[in-house]
Amino acid sequence: MLTSKTPFCAMYNLLFDLFVDVMGIIFLLYSLSIIMIYLTMTVLSTLEMRDHLKKNKFADYKDVITSPVAPGISIIAPAYNEGKNIVQNTKSLMTLHYSKYEVIIVNDGSKDDTLDRMIESFDMVKTNFAYNHAIETKDIRGIYKSTNRSFAKLTLIDKENGGKADALNAGINIAQQEILACIDVDCILSSDSLTRMVRPFMEEINRKVIAVGGVIGVANNCDVKDGTVTKYRVPDSLMGRFQVVEYLRAFLMGRMAWTRINGLMLISGAFGLFNRELVLKVGGYFPKTVGEDMELVVRMRRYMAEQKIPYKVAFVPDPLCWTEVPESALILGRQRNRWMRGTIETLQLHQQVRLNPKYGVMGMVSYPFWSFFEKMAPIFEFMGLIYTIIMVISGDISAVYFIALFVLIYCFSIMISSFSILYEEIAYNNYKDKGDLKKLLTTIMLEPFLIHPRIVWWGLKGHYHFIKGKGGWGEMIRTGFRKATDRQNVSNA
Repeated sequence: MLTSKTPFCAMYNLLFDLFVDVMGIIFLLYSLSIIMIYLTMTVLSTLEMRDHLKKNKFADYKDVITSPVAPGISIIAPAYNEGKNIVQNTKSLMTLHYSKYEVIIVNDGSKDDTLDRMIESFDMVKTNFAYNHAIETKDIRGIYKSTNRSFAKLTLIDKENGGKADALNAGINIAQQEILACIDVDCILSSDSLTRMVRPFMEEINRKVIAVGGVIGVANNCDVKDGTVTKYRVPDSLMGRFQVVEYLRAFLMGRMAWTRINGLMLISGAFGLFNRELVLKVGGYFPKTVGEDMELVVRMRRYMAEQKIPYKVAFVPDPLCWTEVPESALILGRQRNRWMRGTIETLQLHQQVRLNPKYGVMGMVSYPFWSFFEKMAPIFEFMGLIYTIIMVISGDISAVYFIALFVLIYCFSIMISSFSILYEEIAYNNYKDKGDLKKLLTTIMLEPFLIHPRIVWWGLKGHYHFIKGKGGWGEMIRTGFRKATDRQNVSNA
């Protein structure tokens, strides 16, 4: 019988202790790195927000509307089974405050009444529309224009289903203007969204602006009238409120910080502006990935770096776009699974960028960060949890140390989330109801316990499904925006 005194057991114990020590150092360094990175992001985003508010304090965006040099914009909105919202959201796009733009709705083989609603509501008829088939797409069944002159700037494309990237490429082929505004059709844009988003293209002198992103807000539970958000409220569900905090954290802190050092690798597919000429040069969206928004930005940045042309990916930290987020754990899980798979696909497609000084900040900072702290985060967190459990069971970690570490991490997460809410209140103050603020603060206290473990699990599933080769978006069910009249009817009932 082997005892702890036998050479084999002694060697086993030595190796186990060595493994535990090494893993402990790895997890400690990883945790400290995350803390330092987020503290740095907090500082960078604060500086960027300060400069933005100072710069725009006396800005008159009406100058953009009347400027003869303002670029034309083609708004491209893919639609798949969006019958509930398609008419309302299209009307919203038709009333934006901008002098020169067109709206292109791409019906990507919807199985519901999306196409019929568009044709009926906007008096549309099929036309012989000539266009340059620069990017290969699924077959286009018809291009429609309205017989009503009030809708002259509206174009409807009906095509075979090919996914969001393919639908966007179809719109790019038909677009007539120099700037592309690629959006989700379920989004609601603020009336001045185009004038604010287009300014970086006009203001930058020494560098070519290739893309501009903006803040995405959560429209669930908000009042919507005539395609405009008239009253801002946080969602009723914890899952919805979590996404409000998450979006504020991602946009007002994360992307603001990356913009400060020109390292932004992702512009939300919900709303982004792109230089059409460059998009065509790089071949449009890549339809074989579910992370087409990130992949296009990385490919555009690679092209500019390889051509040695100074460039910038800009970000406008104003709440210009509002979208419906999933409040069902099932639907949200599918979304996060897809986001993780899209991230992994993009990073693998562009491995040449990794730690390559040729690509500047993107190669030396952004790509390593996304590889190590975004892609690998669920794996490290899960392994860290298993490691901690083993240490607690084996008695190799004291209760005091464990509690102190837990409190430190918890308080740090609360601090970062609180800063994101503070940014929103100082800069925009959309959530004026004190009850909404209390709900958000309660949410950030509950998030580490009730929501974050699910996010980690969905990220792990994304890794697993990527390895298994499982693709696709998964079904994303929408309930439709709640109108102000609907809320009034409920209160009167």
